[in-house]
Amino acid sequence: MKEPVLLQHRDERGVVALTLNRPQAFNALSEAMLAALGEAFDALAVDESVRAVVLAASGTAFCAGHDLKEMRAEPSFEYYQRLFALCSAVMLAIQRLPVPVIARVQGLATAAGCQLVAMCDLAIASRDARFAVSGVNVGLFCSAPGVALSRNLPRKAAFEMLVTGDFISAEEARAKGLVNRVAAPEALDDEVEALVARIVAKPRVAVALGKALFYRQLELGMVSAYEDAGATMACNMMDPSALEGVQAFIEKRMPNWVAGRA
Repeated sequence: MKEPVLLQHRDERGVVALTLNRPQAFNALSEAMLAALGEAFDALAVDESVRAVVLAASGTAFCAGHDLKEMRAEPSFEYYQRLFALCSAVMLAIQRLPVPVIARVQGLATAAGCQLVAMCDLAIASRDARFAVSGVNVGLFCSAPGVALSRNLPRKAAFEMLVTGDFISAEEARAKGLVNRVAAPEALDDEVEALVARIVAKPRVAVALGKALFYRQLELGMVSAYEDAGATMACNMMDPSALEGVQAFIEKRMPNWVAGRA
């Protein structure tokens, strides 16, 4: 039987691993892959038992971007509009998930694959990983990946990648802000797990409120951002997990968080 293009595994903590599974095609984002990702994100968004999502890939590449063979097979404006709208919806679904999404990047991430890394809340890369928005090399400026890239990297660094199509190393990606950490290939899973463990040790409700506010305030002016942040913190403070956490701090003990919130 043909293997699914997207694999899913959940552990006992509610940490979900989504694995791009088209290694023979360098995990290119075919229509089937985008649809599978969209369905998975939609389901996870309403599942309150989920604590974190790790986005990984099988094979040697993380993701080579859109499936160019598939794109070339139907050269119509209407088709391309639908395809890029589907891709944008998937990318935005990552940001709208109430839990952190961590990219586990073991190999190259190019074009929409680099966009996928940029849209994740956090990213950990193997030392061997490389990144590029290389569409310009085939005459297609990576406009949509540029939206995500320009919100991760300084403006000139992002534009240089977009206009040259050149690769950057994992260490360069970390220095520019595209990834959080770089690990030796054999230590990649340990590094991902260390970050996951720190996230799931925190109350889910606080992380969910915080993630939503984090992205909202980026689009606001300073005054509006502070107004939204203050209201969010007031709501957060009224949650039992925050009240217990503060009381535990005062009493110099570990918080006794309710199962499902801690």
